[in-house]
Amino acid sequence: MIPVRAYWRLLRSYLRPLRSRVTILWLLLLASITFQAINPQLIRSFIDRAQDVSDTGSLLPLAVAFMVLAVAHQAFSVAATFLAEHVGWTATNEMRADLADHVLRLDMGFHKRVTPGELIERIDGDVNTLSNFFSRFVIQVAGNLVLMIVILVLLWIEAAAVGLGVMLFAIVALFLMMRFHAIAMPWWKAVRARSAEFFGFLGEQLAGTEDVRANGAVPYMMHRFTGILRGWLPEAVRARMGFAVLWATSIITYIFGLALVFWLGSRLFDAGTLTLGSTYLIFHYMEMIREPMEKIRQQMEDLQKAGAGIARVEQLFSEEPELDETGTAMLPHGSLSVDLDHVSFAYEDEQSTGEVVLDDIDVSIGGGRVIGVLGRTGSGKSTLARLLTRLYDVTDGEIRLGGEPIPAIDTASLRSRVGMVTQEVQLFAAPVRDNLTFFDNTIADERIWEVLFELGLADWVASLPDGLDTQLDSGGGGLSAGQAQLLAFARIFLRDPGLVILDEASSRLDPATEMLIERAVAKLLLDRTGLIIAHRLATVERADDILILEDGRVVEHGERAALAADETSKFSTLLQTGMEEVLA
Repeated sequence: MIPVRAYWRLLRSYLRPLRSRVTILWLLLLASITFQAINPQLIRSFIDRAQDVSDTGSLLPLAVAFMVLAVAHQAFSVAATFLAEHVGWTATNEMRADLADHVLRLDMGFHKRVTPGELIERIDGDVNTLSNFFSRFVIQVAGNLVLMIVILVLLWIEAAAVGLGVMLFAIVALFLMMRFHAIAMPWWKAVRARSAEFFGFLGEQLAGTEDVRANGAVPYMMHRFTGILRGWLPEAVRARMGFAVLWATSIITYIFGLALVFWLGSRLFDAGTLTLGSTYLIFHYMEMIREPMEKIRQQMEDLQKAGAGIARVEQLFSEEPELDETGTAMLPHGSLSVDLDHVSFAYEDEQSTGEVVLDDIDVSIGGGRVIGVLGRTGSGKSTLARLLTRLYDVTDGEIRLGGEPIPAIDTASLRSRVGMVTQEVQLFAAPVRDNLTFFDNTIADERIWEVLFELGLADWVASLPDGLDTQLDSGGGGLSAGQAQLLAFARIFLRDPGLVILDEASSRLDPATEMLIERAVAKLLLDRTGLIIAHRLATVERADDILILEDGRVVEHGERAALAADETSKFSTLLQTGMEEVLA
């Protein structure tokens, strides 16, 4: 069935702010339909009066009226089409924004199972099908349905038998269209799903082009690429067949309808029930019905796509974050204490086995202290950072920041008071200024330069071609890994967090910026609680405390100086052996 109810339910909230424009749109459309329906009546009068040679004086006013109404019909039609496009795109652009905001609020489990390319296709591609349909729905579907009703009423008035015959033709034609639409809609839904899979694959492979080429994996990727296309082709052909069936159905039903009208018209004309002008009027109205039927048929393809898009958009809106973000507690200014109270955690999503990653971690970090977290790959270090930034919630136990349980903290307060720098820095295709402020125009340049001077980065930023206005490429193209991390440190410093997490943030330093990085880190950790996650021992030299993880458990925790002095400690053993990479 046609998903009009679902469509309007989805767009109702977006159309409410545009109700004045929608009202004007309907007025323009009704005026256009009125002129379109009246003009054949003028032609009928013109034909009948033209047969009377004694009454030719009234033909000129009829001709002028016909031309005026024809021009007015076209003018109102153009205005209505423009306004429909404007309303449709405005409403669906708001939907795109809400979908993007909704997706960004979903937990990491969702983002692990849905690729960025698939999200782009669902947020933009699916909504685009809705926009195409909606911008034309009022004009080419609703408007033409109204026009058909008006024509049927006028035909009933002119000749009841003809009105009945044309009405039966219209009902049968619309029924067949709806029937074939219901059959074809799942086919279009499969096409949209395959399209999302394709763009998800494409986005993933384009992001890894360097690794794919360097490791000789191009043939394998091309095999996957062509495999998706081979699966996509028959589904697209099947969906297009649904459109072809609709086209053939409309042609066949119109032929039968036209034959019916010719037969009835000739019978009534021979019987003297209809004049020559009235007979022409019936044929003209039948031709006018063909046009809206054809346009409705053309929109059935968009309607099929929209039906698939509606289901996928509603499904995306129905995704709910697993994290409860109703907390209202505000974190205090200054350094934040961190308490891990018998914390355990296991990833519980479709891509994990539910294996425990952190097991009974019981550690307290005083406000203003810096703790170095060491451990082999897979020991749970980065998972600990994700829990502290609340990308996930603990499975057991409790984490408290500043004495407040993390779930009770207001999300905005948590994001502003906890900052994290990783080895993979996300930079945007935007000026340096926007990359530092995350597009927050309320942060003045004076504040930015103040932070850059404090971190010792002002000379480096000033050396860039256009300073703060230097345009960066997406992903930080043109910058070294160290330079990208310099910007990440400045970005965090602008937020003035109470807890700073450095997750392998010094693992990709280049010699030219190493000294700047060291000064930036020292400034960043001053009077703040710090958590430095590292493989290398040299990275945690500035730490007050050391925490060593192994297989998700704490194997050693204490003051760095005391552990270094204790020859029996694991940390001291590592220092004595000089195995810088022993934990890698």
